[in-house]
Amino acid sequence: MRQDPRLKQILATAVQAMGCELVGVEYHPHPRNGLLRVYIDTVDGVTLDDCQRVSEQISGVLDVEDPIPGHYTLEVSSPGLDRPLFEAEHFVRFTGHKIRVHLSIPLNGRSNFAGRLLGLRGDDVLLECDGQELSLPLERVEKARLVPEFQGGNKGEEKR
Repeated sequence: MRQDPRLKQILATAVQAMGCELVGVEYHPHPRNGLLRVYIDTVDGVTLDDCQRVSEQISGVLDVEDPIPGHYTLEVSSPGLDRPLFEAEHFVRFTGHKIRVHLSIPLNGRSNFAGRLLGLRGDDVLLECDGQELSLPLERVEKARLVPEFQGGNKGEEKR
């Protein structure tokens, strides 16, 4: 969940200028060719054309600013149904939704959690997991994503 503040600011400025919201940034370095994944959103959702326009814009900005050394592939996409949660405000915004969380440092010997997001209390993510309320330190959250929930189907079961 930790993001380079300079890279995030460069991208946020360019993405917002295109009328989109910067949801978050993932950078996966690799000696030969890293991956820079940029998630964008709009009030009306994201189209392929939105991704292409934003990709072209931020590609030019990244060429000029050059915040990442070496070669990398730029990928611009919508957050999707399993939307990643990057910022504290995301954990507030999606209170009530099911999420999966991976911690960078285990809590009581456990790194992976899934349950209903109850929001934030101070610097902790509150999660209802296995009938208990857990308090997960936000600073330890390495990755968090919504779990899509679908209505209908057989006897209330989730569709996959």
